[in-house]
Amino acid sequence: MLCRVTESPTAPKTSRRNVLLGVGGAAICTLAGGGAGYAIANTDGRSSTDADDAAKSDAPQYRSRPDLRAMADVTITTPANGTTPGGILLTPFAGGWLSGPLMVDEQGSPIWFKKVPDPATVAIDFKAQRYRNKQVLCWWEGTIGGTGGQGVGQGEFVIADNHYHEITRIRAAGSEQADQHDFIITPNDTAVFWVYDPIPYDLSPYGGPADGVLHDGVIQEIDIATGQKVFEWRAHEHIGLDESHAPLPKGDNAHLPWDFFHANSVGLAADGNLIVSARHTWGCYKIDRKSGEVIWRLGGKKSDFTIDPKAAFFWQHDFRQRRDGTYSVFDNGAGIEKNRDYSRGLVMQLDESARTAKFVTEFVHDEKLSAPTQGCCRELADGGTFMGWGQMPWFTEYAPDGTVRLDGHLPLNSQSYRAYKVDWSAEPLDQPALGLHTEGGNVIVSVSWNGATKVAKWRARAGGQPGEALSPAVEADRTGFETTMKIDGMVEYVVVDALDRSGKVIGTSASIPARV
Repeated sequence: MLCRVTESPTAPKTSRRNVLLGVGGAAICTLAGGGAGYAIANTDGRSSTDADDAAKSDAPQYRSRPDLRAMADVTITTPANGTTPGGILLTPFAGGWLSGPLMVDEQGSPIWFKKVPDPATVAIDFKAQRYRNKQVLCWWEGTIGGTGGQGVGQGEFVIADNHYHEITRIRAAGSEQADQHDFIITPNDTAVFWVYDPIPYDLSPYGGPADGVLHDGVIQEIDIATGQKVFEWRAHEHIGLDESHAPLPKGDNAHLPWDFFHANSVGLAADGNLIVSARHTWGCYKIDRKSGEVIWRLGGKKSDFTIDPKAAFFWQHDFRQRRDGTYSVFDNGAGIEKNRDYSRGLVMQLDESARTAKFVTEFVHDEKLSAPTQGCCRELADGGTFMGWGQMPWFTEYAPDGTVRLDGHLPLNSQSYRAYKVDWSAEPLDQPALGLHTEGGNVIVSVSWNGATKVAKWRARAGGQPGEALSPAVEADRTGFETTMKIDGMVEYVVVDALDRSGKVIGTSASIPARV
């Protein structure tokens, strides 16, 4: 059973740079002196035993997958009502939880989780895209540092198929490493993302040292198949440093990189050009994808648009064009300083000829959440909107009319850079995982299959010998990530079949001895 969190939404939050790693893989141990225990079939067919003591602080959250004991729990506060179908994609980090891409259902139960491998420390921006005309999952892995509390990433992007098999990893061209803030796959199967490049720069005209360092925001477009760079754009060549709202590093820190731009999103406009967001200039930009010239600025100190006061935004993230031609942004309203008491999803109508930006609508959480960092605002297939509240670990689905049709959150000492929703179908290549223990002279079966989306029912078979001779003993509907069944009496071996809605077997666990 998942532990539910009841703390106040105003509880203190952990810094986004405070990334704590959880426990490692499943421990293998043996009972001493007999007594109740359970056997575990890991996904690679290995088995282990552990004492049946739920009171232990390190007791597994899932008997079938004890290696996931520190996977972050998700609480649903507003149950799903009229939602679009799909799983919720999160990247929980901080608070001692295992870091990695996490997909949960609308009840908050995990569908799939993958611990980020060493030496990376965190996964960021877990989402679905299309590559080679097939739906894939993508995320960033690496480490996050930076100056002034601003997260700068050094890592790479992962693309995985619907078997959760890693197709490829995308790295930045040259000696740079990819930043975590965004990653898009274009219709031409190229990848577009940011690199934060520290370069020597004379900052004396701005009050800094002549031998200063500038954190330049660099867009790279890479051909995924070949790794070749096909386009590059550098912020300092097109955006004035005087447009920044970020103070220069001072004193002993004067020679640290000045993050004047802080790019945090890149996307494609309907005409194929790039649209980007820069947190520290309060600006969103449309960039010619061939020449690199700035077509227009929206917001900031040199906006080309006259902006409706209700549409003014600050320290924003995730600038996107919607299907009806409007634009959305996650308006943090707070960052290095606070300019609004709450964050919001903001939709604007831009007239690119008259250069006006009109307010269309906004999405504000009932708790008036204020997220100084991170966040996203994404259009759903039916015209609804899905919000990830960034540093505040909430996510919310809104209907097209703005009513809430789902709301939930991660543990309040955690956070997720963004949150998405995707209609996802997958078939894992490994086996279902099986955990057994005895209770009152009966065998209790716990079973899960990380990432499986087509399991409707589980069937346990039992008998005196492993293999096909095992007879059906009990069936149960799938209930969340792990389903528990009881086999009356003691048996020697147990195996579990995964059944789809038609009753077809789509996966089978290893045969595991019930007496250990």
